[in-house]
Amino acid sequence: MVGGFPCQAFSLAGYRQGFDDEKGRGTLFFEMVRIIKEKKEAGHQPKVVFFENVKNLVGHDHGNTFQVIREHLEHLGYKLETRVLNAMEYGNVPQNRERIYIVGFLDEEAYDKFKFPQPIPLTTSLTDVIDFHSKQDGKYYYSPDNCNFYDQLQADMKRKDTIYQWRRVYVRENKSNVCPTLTANMGTGGHNVPLVLTDGGIRKLTPRECFNIQGFPNGFKLGELSNTRLYKQAGNSVTVPVIKRIAEQIIKALS
Repeated sequence: MVGGFPCQAFSLAGYRQGFDDEKGRGTLFFEMVRIIKEKKEAGHQPKVVFFENVKNLVGHDHGNTFQVIREHLEHLGYKLETRVLNAMEYGNVPQNRERIYIVGFLDEEAYDKFKFPQPIPLTTSLTDVIDFHSKQDGKYYYSPDNCNFYDQLQADMKRKDTIYQWRRVYVRENKSNVCPTLTANMGTGGHNVPLVLTDGGIRKLTPRECFNIQGFPNGFKLGELSNTRLYKQAGNSVTVPVIKRIAEQIIKALS
């Protein structure tokens, strides 16, 4: 079973309500447990579980939330390995995105063989995933007409190869040459949203660029959805190359 129960309930960017999230997002984990139990009763229990969530899951409610998750999975017979990995260190994507990965095996021999992937060099640059030169649709650009802090953006944004953020009262340059963690509100144009200075002017990222930063292949079809939905999907998605590298290690352990 592969999945990620919604992270908003445990996220630093959300309300951190965890299992008490009134929208029920935190309780989806227990639905996943229910599915595993029913599969087990039918004689088809998944040999492996592989889950992804926000880094803050580990410390939520002083560690109690994560302990509950561990106990449920261990009670079902899984031996667990967990690790927090950063996409820019393990996925060769220029995004500072730390996530916890939970991998559990029923088979002890497979569990003993499993190792999380090792760090790899970051060779993909922001210019590989963001188009700083081509003209984009006008709706992505900032101007004095649609942005009341445009003068400050114009004064402080100087480089055409990096990412900036508006931090309520000042402009912050991301000097690590990677994108800050993508979130579901990339398209709002408000506080903390990544901004770039391009040949066409100052603008926010396009949905395609957000998916690029998550490591989706260039040919991936985004579908006929509104930009709001696409931004949300990109921000809530997993970083593809990291998932692929962990999955390869799972396959190696099973074989």
